[in-house]
Amino acid sequence: MPPKSPAQRHHALAAEIRRLDRAYYLEAQPLVSDQEYDRLYRELLDLEQAHPELLTPDSPTQRVGGAPLPHFTSVAHALPMQSLDNTYSAAELEAFVDRIQKVLPGEKLGFVLEPKIDGVAVSVRYEHGRFVQGLTRGDGQRGDDISENLRTIRNLPLAIASAAPVLEVRGEVYYPQVAFDKLNRQREAAGEAPFANPRNAAAGTLKQLDSRLVAKRPLSIVLYGPGELRGIACATQREWLELIARAGLPGPERTWFCETKAGLLAAIEVLDRTRKEFSYATDGAVVKLDEWRLRNALGATSKAPRWAIAYKYSAEKAITPLEKVSFQVGRTGVVTPVAELKPVLLAGTTVSRATLHNFDEIRRKDIRIGDRVTIEKAGEIIPAVLGAVVETRTGAEQTIVPPTACPACATALVWDGIFLRCPNPSCPAQTQRKIQHFAQRGAMDIDGLGESLVEQLVVANLAKDPADLYQLTLEQLSSLERMAEKSARNVLDGIEASKQADLWRLLFGLGILHVGAGAARALASHFGSLEKLESASVEELVGVRDIGEVVAGSIVAWFGREENRELLRRLRAAGINTTAQQTTVRTGGAQLAGKTFVLTGTLSEPRENFKERIIAAGGKVSSSVSKKTDYLVAGENAGSKLEDAQKLGVKILSETEFVELAKVESGS
Repeated sequence: MPPKSPAQRHHALAAEIRRLDRAYYLEAQPLVSDQEYDRLYRELLDLEQAHPELLTPDSPTQRVGGAPLPHFTSVAHALPMQSLDNTYSAAELEAFVDRIQKVLPGEKLGFVLEPKIDGVAVSVRYEHGRFVQGLTRGDGQRGDDISENLRTIRNLPLAIASAAPVLEVRGEVYYPQVAFDKLNRQREAAGEAPFANPRNAAAGTLKQLDSRLVAKRPLSIVLYGPGELRGIACATQREWLELIARAGLPGPERTWFCETKAGLLAAIEVLDRTRKEFSYATDGAVVKLDEWRLRNALGATSKAPRWAIAYKYSAEKAITPLEKVSFQVGRTGVVTPVAELKPVLLAGTTVSRATLHNFDEIRRKDIRIGDRVTIEKAGEIIPAVLGAVVETRTGAEQTIVPPTACPACATALVWDGIFLRCPNPSCPAQTQRKIQHFAQRGAMDIDGLGESLVEQLVVANLAKDPADLYQLTLEQLSSLERMAEKSARNVLDGIEASKQADLWRLLFGLGILHVGAGAARALASHFGSLEKLESASVEELVGVRDIGEVVAGSIVAWFGREENRELLRRLRAAGINTTAQQTTVRTGGAQLAGKTFVLTGTLSEPRENFKERIIAAGGKVSSSVSKKTDYLVAGENAGSKLEDAQKLGVKILSETEFVELAKVESGS
């Protein structure tokens, strides 16, 4: 038999690797060893390097990611991507079915029930069987083009068994639970903050401009909904799910077809019992009218289709013994009681700690050591302690007694209202928290300087305050645990870059009591330099927007302490920027002057960027919606703030509408 040409061998290798990918990622049935898979993959890669003309966009090698993008491009959806109305009760679900039957009298109704996946909504487009584009939901009308990032997802085929001119399918990108747990262990070991939940991890990953970084994280995708379709005939949701499965696309792990309200409620209960077996997190069930003909008759509101609804499960709760209470010292010296629990599985993760907030809260809830306590987790890492299960008490429970000495430095503690505080400014726990606060993303944004590394620096006596960070050497950092030379260099580069941070970041990072990010911005904008702020009186400070007498007094007191003046002297000597960077408002600034904005949902950029735009244009940013709110900027998966804004009649803006309103650009 004659030897195969390079093109023939390439075709055979690509087809075989796709077959193995499908078996591994879609069917969970690996057909060869990892070593054999890697051998085939390397052969394909070598062949493409030797013959670049053989490389195609749907080659298995194209999942590694390409060069970083300067930004994401906004693209209009062929059909709007709507969200779903939610319900938490059986009665509301039954009322939903009754409404549909009333509008469609005489029609026999059937419903498909699917798991509600707690992921990031995307739309994936294939043309003549080739993947051509992937978009985020965005504002429903337009989304960001994240095609390069989606290409890296191993269970998303780049070529499918469909010759349709256009097959657009919607679904969710998610972080598999096992992989998510591993990711958080790695982040904690590296001194980085863990992700709050798998959805946040998936959203953060998809927003990376460098698809090579995305390729390193094992994202997965589930597809279930139709977008634009050309050359495809389909009449029901059941047919649609079968169609995309035949095309080789990953669909829901399990679905139910129901023809009665009782059947729907029974299926919801079965899903609730079995959803922990799925590889993705689920927070409810999606009920969809099966027949597309009837869907078209029902139509949709401006927000959601009338033929579908999401039934949300209540937040998970668990009961477990409170074994002891530890005490954590914050950067301002406040001592926070932390519940140490007998480990219990809750919402897919093992929970062993929960904050008790403060001692007043402990007294109010009458929580004691030895109690069986009810904890609730609604997607976050640290759960809430709802209270004690009083009826299970045996009499051996012990009252939680506040400590009299600091657990970190043994200094006598003092009461400050309802808070217990360590008054020692040199307390190592406070030092660690102060440096962490200084380096955090919202302040000086020092890349790589996480909690674990800061703790090592404090224990090794290499950092007693933030100014010491700027004296660290490569040799000192490399000597610390889990700090290779490359990691140490990255940290030093991050420290060096922070010298150019805007003045407001420095002011916030200093941790002045009552001075949050908003007040720091106002102070930097008003005074323009650290030198002018240092000499300001209480009367001058009160004249600054958002600065009252309490905050003004705290600022004057902070600058009046000798140890703080010495800290600033050393920061200046290190080359820290102490002036406000000017932001130019080219057009539209007057529209935002005096306006109050609230941000909610997942936006295409960090919220900090939106805050800076608003403030640069004269607006204000609030954390909660009220009658005084002028605009709510709503990203994907907006929650209770969106509902509050709708009730209060607050103007709601999509991200695109906000950009159009503001038209603010950083000066350059």
